[in-house]
Amino acid sequence: MSTVTELDGFAAEMLSDAFRLDPYPTYARMRAECPVYRAPHGVWYVTRHADVEQALGDPRLSNDRDRMTGALVARDGRMRELSRLTSRLGRVMSNTDPPDHARLRSLVNKAFTARRIEELRARVQTVVTRLVDAAVAAGQPTDLLTAVASPLPHTVVCELFAIPEADRDHVKEWFRGLGRISEDIERAVQVVDAFEEYLTGLVHERRATPGDDLISALVTAQARGDRLTDHELLSTCFMLITAGDETTTNLIGNGLLALLRHPDQLARLRADPALIRQAVDEAVRYDSPTQAIVRVAAEDVGIGGHTVPAGDLVYLVLASAGRDPEAHPDPDRLDLSRPPGRHLGFGHGPHFCLGASLARLEAELAIGTLVRRLPHLRLAVDPGRLDWRPNPLQRRLTALPVTYTTGTDPLERT
Repeated sequence: MSTVTELDGFAAEMLSDAFRLDPYPTYARMRAECPVYRAPHGVWYVTRHADVEQALGDPRLSNDRDRMTGALVARDGRMRELSRLTSRLGRVMSNTDPPDHARLRSLVNKAFTARRIEELRARVQTVVTRLVDAAVAAGQPTDLLTAVASPLPHTVVCELFAIPEADRDHVKEWFRGLGRISEDIERAVQVVDAFEEYLTGLVHERRATPGDDLISALVTAQARGDRLTDHELLSTCFMLITAGDETTTNLIGNGLLALLRHPDQLARLRADPALIRQAVDEAVRYDSPTQAIVRVAAEDVGIGGHTVPAGDLVYLVLASAGRDPEAHPDPDRLDLSRPPGRHLGFGHGPHFCLGASLARLEAELAIGTLVRRLPHLRLAVDPGRLDWRPNPLQRRLTALPVTYTTGTDPLERT
C-alpha cells in the first residue's frame, strides 16, 4: 500500500504539464504501486485492465444522472450550475441504469443498426475525399486535425440526421460552445437553448414527414409496443449528435500520430491496406481517445481489494487499462498484428459505446485514405513540440501538422 505522501504525489502529477503531454508513465506507476487509488479530493482511480473490466460490468457502479450530479455537487459547489444545465438534457441511455437503460437502448438500437452504419460507407468516403482534396489544395504544412479529423465527424452526423446544408454552420458553432461547457456556463446555457429549440423543430418536421435519416428512424422505433416519449426523443437526438464528435476526432488524430511515430507500422499499413481495421483497433488501445469513464458507487463496492464507499466517484481509466502488460504484452509498442478486441477503449458491458461502429468506420476511411493519398506522410514538427488539451477524460491534440508528397489513388476517383 502506498503512503499518503505518494498518493498526494499522484494527484499532483495528474495536474502537471508532463502528465497532460504524456500520461502513460504515471499510469504505469499507479498500476504498479496503487492500482486502486483514492485521491485526496475523494475520487477513486482504477487503472488495471482486470479491475476496469470488472468495474464496467458492475451494476453497483452507477451511471445514473441524478446520483452523478449529487456526487459532483457534494465535492464542488461550482458544479451546481453545470448540473442544472445537464439535467435539462433529460434522461437518456448514457446516463441511466437498468431497467431504464435497457428500455432506452433497445429502442435506440432499432434505429442505430450495423446495417444503417455500413450503408453510410460510401457517403463517409465522399466526405473524406472532399476534405483531403481541400487539405492538399491548401498547401503544406497541413494541420490534419483541423483539415480532416475535426470536420469529418461533424459532417457525418449532419448527414446521418439529414441536417440541411444551410443550418450546418450553426450546428458547428453549437458544437464548439458545448465543447467549452465547463469554461463558460452562461454561454453554454444559450447554446443549449438554441440547440434544443432547433432539434424540437427537426423532430416535429420528421414526425410529420419521415425520411431516411436517424431522427425519422428514432421517431418510428418501437420495441414491444413501447416508443420514445417526446422528451426522450429530443434528449436522445441531442446525445447522439454531440457524443461522437469529440471522441472520433480524437481517435483519428491520435491514431495518425501513433502511426507517424511508428514508421515500421505505417509501412506495414501502406503495404497491406487490409490492416486498416486492426490499425484503428490498435490505435484505440494504444492512445485511448476517451481516457476515463466516470461512475458513482450506488452502494459500497469492492474493487481490487479496496472498498469504495457509497456516493464516491470512480474514474475507470480506460487509457491505463490499454497499456496494462497483464492484458497487452509489450503495451507501449504499436503493433498492427496484435489480436484485436481485448481493449476497453469503447467501454464494456451494458454501456458499451453505441457509436463504436460509426467511429471505427470514420477512422478507417480517414486514416486509410490519408495513408494512400499522401505518400511519405510525416510530422512537420518534433513530436516533443506537439501539445494536448487539458482534459482528464478526453485525450486530444491541439494540432497535428504534417508534410507529405502527394499521390493519386485510383480507388478515390471511381
